[in-house]
Amino acid sequence: MSAAEPVVTEASERSPVAGPAPLRRRLSTRLLRSELRLIAGRRRNQMGLLVLAAVPVLIAVAVRISSPREGRGPDFLSSITSNGLFVPLAALSVELGLFLPLAIAMLAGDSVAGEANLGTLRYLLTVPVGRTRLLVTKYASLVIGAVWGVAVVVVAGAVAGIALFGTGPMPTLSGSEISFGAAVWRVVLVSLYIAAGLAALGAVGLFISTLTEQPLAATVALMIFTILSWIADSVPQISWLHPWLLVDQWMAFGDLLRDPPFWDNVAQGLRVDLGYAVVFGLLAWARFAGKDITS
Repeated sequence: MSAAEPVVTEASERSPVAGPAPLRRRLSTRLLRSELRLIAGRRRNQMGLLVLAAVPVLIAVAVRISSPREGRGPDFLSSITSNGLFVPLAALSVELGLFLPLAIAMLAGDSVAGEANLGTLRYLLTVPVGRTRLLVTKYASLVIGAVWGVAVVVVAGAVAGIALFGTGPMPTLSGSEISFGAAVWRVVLVSLYIAAGLAALGAVGLFISTLTEQPLAATVALMIFTILSWIADSVPQISWLHPWLLVDQWMAFGDLLRDPPFWDNVAQGLRVDLGYAVVFGLLAWARFAGKDITS
């Protein structure tokens, strides 16, 4: 035996140092951190965040220089002058129809279809990274992206609103007033509720992303799904379908601003969000687990 060759003994083969390595790999967040850095580093995502932040600032400035007319715009818009925290709430109600779903659609389109389009998906799976772990990481990044998007709108709106309109007791939709601290907590609850809905939409987008290698096609398909859901939710002749639509209770976040909060519609919305996340998450896993990765 050459002196350069390592001596392998039974003791070294059973060394406890080597045992936990697979467990450490499974529990490692390195893949998730890498995915988040990739998302944050894309120029189009950075520009998207700037657009999300610009809307509440634009609303605050527009209201400051020209007070809204009675009966025009969302209820939150007409209440901005009474408390700056109504700016992020008005911005969320405006952006929830298009900009926030579009942001999630862009992230979801890139999640799997983008990797396949760039030819990096096959190499990513040879790291080695199991398909299930990769899919879970992709969805976790979408959930974090949903929280990011909502947080950008809320923080930008709160800063602009407080700077232009100040703080103080916040009038609720029930006619009473709550303290500034309680109002901040209500805004946090609203943000988490909207992020949950967007995370469920991300699960739909993740499934669509496993069906194609074109990220733009996945993005457009998810936006079509969202727009058709809004249209169906506004048609009274199919009211039986409304409770099953993902967007049906998205605007129920206003119930969190009542005194006391009205939880029925919020709970229904969270149940639908969970259902969509589970169903489409499983569909994405079933599709991706058996998919022939050629690129």
